[in-house]
Amino acid sequence: MFGYVRAVTPVLAPEDAQRYEAVYCGLCRTLGDRYGRTAQLILNYDFVFLALLLARPEEEGTEFPCCTCPVHPWRKKACWLGSPALTAAADATVILTWWKLQDAIADGGVAERLKSRAAALALGRHYRQAAAYRPAFDETVRSCLEELHQLEKDNTPSLDRPADTFARILQGAATETDLAARTNGIRQILYHVGRWIYLADAWDDLAEDRKEGNYNPLLARYGHQAEEAKDALRETMHVSLGLADTAFSLLDWGAWEPLLGHILHTGLPAVEEAVFTGQWKQRNQRIRSHHNQSAGTVPEQINKENDKYE
Repeated sequence: MFGYVRAVTPVLAPEDAQRYEAVYCGLCRTLGDRYGRTAQLILNYDFVFLALLLARPEEEGTEFPCCTCPVHPWRKKACWLGSPALTAAADATVILTWWKLQDAIADGGVAERLKSRAAALALGRHYRQAAAYRPAFDETVRSCLEELHQLEKDNTPSLDRPADTFARILQGAATETDLAARTNGIRQILYHVGRWIYLADAWDDLAEDRKEGNYNPLLARYGHQAEEAKDALRETMHVSLGLADTAFSLLDWGAWEPLLGHILHTGLPAVEEAVFTGQWKQRNQRIRSHHNQSAGTVPEQINKENDKYE
């Protein structure tokens, strides 16, 4: 939903960089095959991570067929295809995007509402199809978003309550596996990563939310001293990543383990650093101020290198 969960491709081993690109392209292809070309426009790195988590350890992912890229039709891209993990991630992508659009329609500005209505109209049929495939997840998203809206309406001065509610949305994206311990471990990883995403987004949107008068848990909790809570916020985010890593360490991930471990241990901390230093907001606004800085830092590498997948 936010694109915060990603790898730092320059420091990946070549085989893991190939796997990452193959899963990204495979999810894009799965979205297109399952929901049509328009659904490929909502592809997001967060759901690539979801597909990796849901992949079975025995799905080695060492050989990938080539497929045509709709963005670069003259180039053949390695694709990981045919996995139930991709199907589940594609369904979750459509469901979460639909509900995010509904949220923007309800609470966004005039221009944002118009754009979101148009996008929701194009996605509506595909959302109904995805919700039919995964009704329990669709209901989880709906109920948690209602809970979030109420917390926002009440201007709840808590970080944990809205972060927990958002985390339960991502936790619900887990699918059942043949082992209860594995299912629970995946759910724990998604929960704690979801909590980390919510808190990262709260800091990233702090200045804009203050200007626009929007709800932000940091403003509700700390008021004009919200920026002074940076260290405390990062500490609780580190706790979330630590708990996600604990759950990760208890499971067998097969050939996917180095890539997943990289995202948890390197990718998320690098994105966090970019968010708290302002580089992430600059990237999303396409302000390339980092070209005037010394090259080679991990946050800058995220800005520069991961563009090749977009």
